[in-house]
Amino acid sequence: MQIATKQAVRASAQDALSLWQEYERTGERDLRDRLIFMFMPMARHIVHRKARELPSHCDVEDLTSCAIEALIHSIDRYDPSKGATLEQYAWTRIQGAVIDGLRSSDWAPRSLRREEREINRARDTLLARSGESRPSHEELATAVGISVAELAERLDRVALAEVGSLNRVVGSDPASAVEQIDVLQSEDPAVDPVANAERSDAKARLHAAFATLSPQEREVAVLLYVNEWTLREIGERLGLSESRICQIHTKMRTRLYERLADDAALFAEII
Repeated sequence: MQIATKQAVRASAQDALSLWQEYERTGERDLRDRLIFMFMPMARHIVHRKARELPSHCDVEDLTSCAIEALIHSIDRYDPSKGATLEQYAWTRIQGAVIDGLRSSDWAPRSLRREEREINRARDTLLARSGESRPSHEELATAVGISVAELAERLDRVALAEVGSLNRVVGSDPASAVEQIDVLQSEDPAVDPVANAERSDAKARLHAAFATLSPQEREVAVLLYVNEWTLREIGERLGLSESRICQIHTKMRTRLYERLADDAALFAEII
């Protein structure tokens, strides 16, 4: 029993030209759609041939959209009198559109990407020659023809140019895998457990030192720092002059600073 297999047959240049001429004469959208589907495999081939060179942040589907758009423009703007076939003209336009799409989506300069490709080629050559898992920086620098320091500088620039999703899953074990954002080190001291413990301890010492103040000093501190009263308003409440309130406040701060000399930075944030 024979099983029939359907294979895609590539249209000849003459078939494509005849179909295009009919579309040019009639302007029927169905004819243009047939031309698009005729050359769609070519457009996808160009995109996927570039897939190995794509930075991690580039989307193949986005480039495919650019390729298809270039294909449509090629059909609408094709001029057979120029000598090229429709396939040749479309290939050139699609290739250019894909390259432009890659450049527009990559904020790194072209010179940096050129250096990256040079390093990658040298690394691949060393791996193929020695079979080792990873060449040393000295071997790689020699293969590229630069110093180890310059190689390290280039690799740092390439690493900084990489763009990735913070929701990318890291870890090889699916049961324990987490997203990239969950393992980033935070610079916010509010989420640092050590800083939080030190702050809590400093607050406890501040409360203990505050309890040693006189009732009048504690009242001045509360009115000034909690209620945000002025020295004049506090003086009127306590029946004292503004200068006397200033003296009480200065004495109170001096006593607290002496007791909390080891926590001066934290004390400045708390009070």
